[in-house]
Amino acid sequence: MAESLRDILDAAARGVFSPADGGTSVVPQHAGRDAGVIAFTAHSVVFTDEDEGWVRGTLAALDCDPLAAAMHPRFLTAFAERTGRTTDTVDVLLTGAPLPGRPDIAPPEVADPGHPRVVAARRRRDGVRVWAADGGVLVLGRGVGGRLEVAVEVADGARHRGLGRRLMTAARQWSAGEAVWAQVSAGNARSLRAFQAAGYRPVGSEALFQRP
Repeated sequence: MAESLRDILDAAARGVFSPADGGTSVVPQHAGRDAGVIAFTAHSVVFTDEDEGWVRGTLAALDCDPLAAAMHPRFLTAFAERTGRTTDTVDVLLTGAPLPGRPDIAPPEVADPGHPRVVAARRRRDGVRVWAADGGVLVLGRGVGGRLEVAVEVADGARHRGLGRRLMTAARQWSAGEAVWAQVSAGNARSLRAFQAAGYRPVGSEALFQRP
């Protein structure tokens, strides 16, 4: 039986990846909302309900290094045009294993469905929960492939105190034994450093396409 997107993600969270063969796997979308590309080391995954023949033919026509083809700007542009979807950026994809114990920070959960962070998160995730600390916000929800995703926001006045790292660590402790995933813009070095300090490890890059 062919691997599903969730199978591939669960394996990656355990440190098990497709062979580094320069190839591309094409799998169906987990849900209608999310389509896109994940590039692991020397192997890419395109998750889409579009015709697999179109994907492979478009990649082959690029005449570029196969290792870079799925993340090539021309392929991403063609993918957007084909699907009628939009994408914001190519993110670094990180994952953190679950942690035992209780967090050393316990911000109150936001119950207001109209809270700006709740509204924004629900555009990309299901089952969204939001906690608001003094100077920071933690978001957990189900995103690509049904994986558990975390997002953390720290106000300018609360930076350089370790708050972001503590919130990121708390997400691993609240994950109920499940790996936690994070998407961080490649240029956001400060956030990348914080996630790595909280025990998350980069496993690839991701371009996510959603309907306008």
